[in-house]
Amino acid sequence: MQEYIDRFYDHLKYERYVSEHTLRNYRSDLQQFYDLICPPDAEGNRPHIDVRQIDHLTIREYLGRLYAGQRKKSSVARKLAALRSFFKFLCRHKVLDYNPAKLVATPRLDKRLPHVLSVEDVVKFIEAPDTDTLLGKRDRAMLELLYASGVRVSELVGLDLEDVDFRRRTLRVLGKGDKERWVPFGSKAKEALDAYLAVRAEFLPPASMEAQDAKAVFYNYQGTRITTRSVGRMVDKYLKECAMARDISPHSLRHSFASHMLSGGADLRAIQELLGHARLATTEIYTHVSIEQLVEVYNRTHPKAHSLE
Repeated sequence: MQEYIDRFYDHLKYERYVSEHTLRNYRSDLQQFYDLICPPDAEGNRPHIDVRQIDHLTIREYLGRLYAGQRKKSSVARKLAALRSFFKFLCRHKVLDYNPAKLVATPRLDKRLPHVLSVEDVVKFIEAPDTDTLLGKRDRAMLELLYASGVRVSELVGLDLEDVDFRRRTLRVLGKGDKERWVPFGSKAKEALDAYLAVRAEFLPPASMEAQDAKAVFYNYQGTRITTRSVGRMVDKYLKECAMARDISPHSLRHSFASHMLSGGADLRAIQELLGHARLATTEIYTHVSIEQLVEVYNRTHPKAHSLE
């Protein structure tokens, strides 16, 4: 089975070009499954197991062990998704006739409302970078674009210069499933982007000619295209400076964008298109956020609100 795991890993890395972070997760999840169903002895040797012998009952037993170890439902769901992808790969290459993981139900996850910042907190957060510095100009441009357009962090770091239409103030974004969409951004984001692009070339010198990506919009301090993890670290840095809640992530700006648009009267279908959601049901979670905010405002300001408690 180890041979098939290695082949699947190479497929993800060299054919699907998934990120290093995703590669590590896949390898870790599949290796854990292999260790549980076929544990090595003290010398590292494993009993032989034919991958064709693995059925849905084997997978259910594996998930049961995870639950017994008090794994979170979200973690179990991710590991099951990794197994489905792995067995799908084996089916495509005629190793298996069917995908046993498809017969196992995904754990029902608890619905959690996304963390949404107030408009005041968004402004405070976005204006945290010191725009007198090179990195500050870049960080301000990224934060402004994340909130102004609602794009995912992966979509932001994947932007090329040719994807930005300055005249129409729009971004061409390649989303999930390689679906292309155009999203607008405001004048404040354009100002921040203009300020960054004026110094963008100063990020390039540390990188070798081979490592440079002339098309990329955003670079890291090494002169190469910035990664999603770097954006996450950047957000954590400004959270500390602003003394804001620790459960805020780069995705919080996307959630705030959608919620503020909805509160301002935007149509739910329009927000769905802007966010690149395949299903309207995914977008509808923001209606719950707005209702919560509405109740909070009512309870805080209405003279008879206490009578409803």
